[in-house]
Amino acid sequence: MTLTHRMLYILFASVLLSWLIIPGVWGEESSQILTQQAMDACHEGRRAKDETARVAHFERGRELAKKSVELDENSADAHFALFCNIGERMRANGEVLFSVFEYGRMMEALDKTLLLNPNHMDALSSKGTILIEVPGLFGGDSEKGEAMLREVIQKDPEAINARMVVARLCVERGEDQEAFNLAKRALELARAANRDDLLPDAEKTFSEIQTKLASK
Repeated sequence: MTLTHRMLYILFASVLLSWLIIPGVWGEESSQILTQQAMDACHEGRRAKDETARVAHFERGRELAKKSVELDENSADAHFALFCNIGERMRANGEVLFSVFEYGRMMEALDKTLLLNPNHMDALSSKGTILIEVPGLFGGDSEKGEAMLREVIQKDPEAINARMVVARLCVERGEDQEAFNLAKRALELARAANRDDLLPDAEKTFSEIQTKLASK
């Protein structure tokens, strides 16, 4: 081995060693990839028509998210990916015992997301929605939930779910024009962004509000 080759070998070995011993260098990159894969699985599950396929996507997403959290406990997105897949898996399953068992883990992942990133718009929207939908006996708070969703709408011009949920609240209170505007905008955003995972709900919400308003 020539002196030049020896020096190149030492340099390469030093660089490789530095990557191996610096905590989190490989882990951070892997966590980001796993988080994206977990969110992709959650979106694919929402789009799937077959129940078996939906559940399979959410199960895969959950495992990917769990690995991501293990690699980077401080990743808000990783915790949200875990929340997303657990929550959607619960909705797909529909079994009360399963839901009760998983609810605590789901909320733990959501609360951890907001603890790490209080401005995580998707997490804020999800928390606000849950506060509205869950009975007060189980920690629900419709007023607080609506305030969170309106904050999301104000900060995120492209928020879809938050607009749909607030629109439904408005129509129940007789605030017809705001309900119509919110639902219409949510539908426009879902179509523009090709959010086929949210588009069916957006179409249903707008259609139901139109029907209610027409019947008055």
